[in-house]
Amino acid sequence: MINYSEHIAPILGLKQSQVSATIALLDEKATIPFIARYRKEKTGSLDEVQIAAISEQYNRLQELVARKQTILETIEEQGKLTPELKQQIEDCWSATDLEDIYLPYKPHKKTRADIAREKGLQPLADRIKKQYPEPIKASEEDLQGARDIIAEEVSQDTKARNAIRREFSYTAILTTKLVKGKENDEEAQKYKDYFSVSEPLKHISSHRLLAIRRAENEGVIRVDISADVDKCLDKLDRLYIRNATFSAKQMELALEDSYKRLLKPSIENEFAASSKEEADTEAIRVFANNLRQLLLESPLGQKRVLALDPGFRTGCKMVILSAQGDLLHHDVIFLHNLDSQHTLQAAVQKYGIEAIAIGNGTASRECEEFVRRTLTSDNIAVFVVSENGASVYSASKIARDEFPNEDVTVRGAVSIGRRLMDPLAELVKIDPKSIGVGQYQHDVDQTRLKEALNQTVESVVNYVGVDVNTASPYLLTYISGLGPALAQNIVTYRSENGPFPDRKSLLKVPKMGAKTFEQCAGFLRIAGGTEPLDNTAVHPERYAIAKKMMKDPEFSNLQMVQSSNLEKYVTDEVGLPTLTDILHELQKPSRDPRTQAEEFRFDESVHSITDLQVGMVLPGIVTNISNFGAFVDLGVHKDGLIHISEMANRRISDPNEVLSLHQKLKVKVIGIDLPRQRIQLSLKQVTT
Repeated sequence: MINYSEHIAPILGLKQSQVSATIALLDEKATIPFIARYRKEKTGSLDEVQIAAISEQYNRLQELVARKQTILETIEEQGKLTPELKQQIEDCWSATDLEDIYLPYKPHKKTRADIAREKGLQPLADRIKKQYPEPIKASEEDLQGARDIIAEEVSQDTKARNAIRREFSYTAILTTKLVKGKENDEEAQKYKDYFSVSEPLKHISSHRLLAIRRAENEGVIRVDISADVDKCLDKLDRLYIRNATFSAKQMELALEDSYKRLLKPSIENEFAASSKEEADTEAIRVFANNLRQLLLESPLGQKRVLALDPGFRTGCKMVILSAQGDLLHHDVIFLHNLDSQHTLQAAVQKYGIEAIAIGNGTASRECEEFVRRTLTSDNIAVFVVSENGASVYSASKIARDEFPNEDVTVRGAVSIGRRLMDPLAELVKIDPKSIGVGQYQHDVDQTRLKEALNQTVESVVNYVGVDVNTASPYLLTYISGLGPALAQNIVTYRSENGPFPDRKSLLKVPKMGAKTFEQCAGFLRIAGGTEPLDNTAVHPERYAIAKKMMKDPEFSNLQMVQSSNLEKYVTDEVGLPTLTDILHELQKPSRDPRTQAEEFRFDESVHSITDLQVGMVLPGIVTNISNFGAFVDLGVHKDGLIHISEMANRRISDPNEVLSLHQKLKVKVIGIDLPRQRIQLSLKQVTT
């Protein structure tokens, strides 16, 4: 029986007991949100990030175990599996070391060494390796064959490979060279900064590396990763050269050939792959963090909304949404048109509009000014809403199912309006990769990206909680333990039988078993039902304790309850972490953790990049965050960049220390490059 926790715990800096408990829960098909929220006593209050890290390491080790089995079977089929080799493979817990062990036995095309062995030159190679003082009489052709054998054996020796790896880790330099003929290629110019790069690999930032690899994939540049050749050869000499004999000279020639022809390309590929994986990891982290902030954006709530998808030539698509997000009416209005002003005024009055949502695409500023000029009432708030991904939604099957009789322009405008009312409920309908808050999202490992983004969506949806009587199947899909089929079953059952009166009635939904109910119940809310606790994050399995606490005289003023008051409710199953969570829910029942949406206005004196002047201080909205800075919408159809060095009067390593996605702030214009359409901004020069 493999004890995975003893391998995982040191890597993550956790206790073996915490890892073991988490693995046991994962094996029972418990979800990460459920474990983090409702099994704190078992895991020692690990959070979702730590649990996800355990899950990832656990999956990797399981893959490693499967790989070991494949390798053992392959070597055994060759008749070369000795007890010592078998034990070495079983004791190995490094993927790199495992592949090194397997390398001599790995099926491959015929090599120069194989040809030399077929000529019977293995004994000569073995004799040269021993470096006896006696001279060797052999033809140059035979000596070359023997050196080919030695070169291959050295390239497959774990000691040699690790020595070269260490040197690469210290001195590897990444260099780029422009492909001949690309000097005047217009498309290649966007990679101008990477035409001639020479930097230590370990110091290259993730976004630069991904940009370099993209330029390489598009055939603009060639990339090389090399370590100090003399130092690498010196390391090999120290491992294999024993004297200054004729055999030793042959060994030196074989070592040089082994390095240049076999070891260097192999280790270079390893470092290219590992550096790309690290860059992917960082890019995915940035994307997931931005996505989380976007999904947690402030909702307006259930208000009657008029939404506008701006446009010049074809007009602005206007839709009217009920407080529940249902489409009531749609029309088209044209900017600078008197009839359109009357149309807008009439719609606002007829439908009792409480807020207006305007997409932030082309003609957004002009549309906003038209609306504010037309409407004189201050009771109607006007919001500019991100359109990222709206076109993807409008053309999707989900949109066609929701609005089979409407065209893409109507569907897109509806999405804009609903995003204002509840960003989370609307954005879950779109592939997270299409939302546009990533960094080189098309260049990273797509499987890893999808897993990370789906995990982020799942985390946010369960953190916020979902009203089971109003949620769409797309939102329910991300609830712990559900998935598409069961989410649809819930909606179908709701349509046929009316709203769920309590959480227990969810067990009547087809395919809803006890285990699934356990996983999802705490994240599903029922407002105005028969059980008040159903509208909280208290899990049904803890209702008895919660009700007992509510009847306790010491809890008459919930805001004054201390941890010491909770200790009497501690049992073998329920500890202070869970009791504290229950208390927080009783103190603020049905609380949405998101803040309320606030109105925002761009500076009315600027509409395009040509209106900007260095020194201006302007309001803006953060639209994207990367490792090197943050992009800010100033309402001029081109985002400006706050470089990380211009964010604070102190050194920061991550822009998220200072900023968050869609944060409203004031920035100073410190640079304008009209030919390249670039705007440089500063935050620290405003806040000082």
